[in-house]
Amino acid sequence: MDQTEHGAPQPPTFFDQVGGEPTFRRLVHAFYQGVAGDELLRPMYPEQDLGPAEERLTLFLMQYWGGPRTYSDERGHPRLRMRHAPFAVDRAAHDAWLRHMRTAVDGLGLSPELERQLWDYLAYAATSMINTPG
Repeated sequence: MDQTEHGAPQPPTFFDQVGGEPTFRRLVHAFYQGVAGDELLRPMYPEQDLGPAEERLTLFLMQYWGGPRTYSDERGHPRLRMRHAPFAVDRAAHDAWLRHMRTAVDGLGLSPELERQLWDYLAYAATSMINTPG
């Protein structure tokens, strides 16, 4: 357990409970392996190489779950809906995103409780990115 500045023990973060940075790197790498071959999602990533997008998502998820604040230090406030606004995200894109993320989450071998907590957030986040009917 970590200590606060007053010495009181801090419970471990979700980030720590799932294995820290290596777990999030595995999750996001597996996700982008699926995206790379997805005809619907791949055009939403204009970079030739998916590496920069993979790094951004990794840093965001690590920070969200209690890890280092590198994402905000480098990019400012996440503003997820604003950052996704240039892309038409409809139900089909949502479903494709979740399909690849489901495969990635399943590959982590987390405990059912931690897996459910992670999945519930990812499903919520995917739904909140929908910005186009259909």
